[in-house]
Amino acid sequence: MASEGKIRVLSVDDHPLIREGVAAMIRDQPDMELVAEASSGSEAIRLYREVRPDVTLMDIRLPDSSGIDAVIAIREELPQARIIILSTFEGDVDIQRSLAAGARGYLLKSMPPEDLLEAIRQVHAGRKYIPARLAAQVAEYLSEDSLTPREIEVLRQVARGLRNREIAEQLHITEETVKVHIRHLLEKLNARDRTEAVAIATRRGFIHY
Repeated sequence: MASEGKIRVLSVDDHPLIREGVAAMIRDQPDMELVAEASSGSEAIRLYREVRPDVTLMDIRLPDSSGIDAVIAIREELPQARIIILSTFEGDVDIQRSLAAGARGYLLKSMPPEDLLEAIRQVHAGRKYIPARLAAQVAEYLSEDSLTPREIEVLRQVARGLRNREIAEQLHITEETVKVHIRHLLEKLNARDRTEAVAIATRRGFIHY
């Protein structure tokens, strides 16, 4: 049975050690209780329907889907869902995608436990929670052009070390089109060359390894 007045939390992460750490933190809080744990996106969606938690902690990378996809699926059914994304990635693109999907908070797994607990309380109270450093990072790039899906596809191939001709073959486009995309990538990312473009795109969260 749920304890009266406690914040009911669903924890979603495919790493048992992370889930155990979250469970231990929540157990120590007099105003919280862990009502369920999931290790995949599909399990998270199923358990959300069953237990209807007050706040969900969602890993951004899961074995069967991204945490962002799970957020979208849950909120399509239950728009009032209050979900916090937990991530090892601090790129502005990951944060923006999470917030656009409807997440109410975004935290790095490296942050102190008290930040997570504060985030749970703030989000439960109906507020958003983005640490100042991450919010500043998002603000820094708000006015910049985003990359198109095709540009990101080209960038992924560049990151694999493919040459223009090989990228053209992989994506079934002409080599000249590849060159145009790469020129746009360098301009949008303010990069001097392909290597720097990959480094910047990885740091910001356009691509992941």
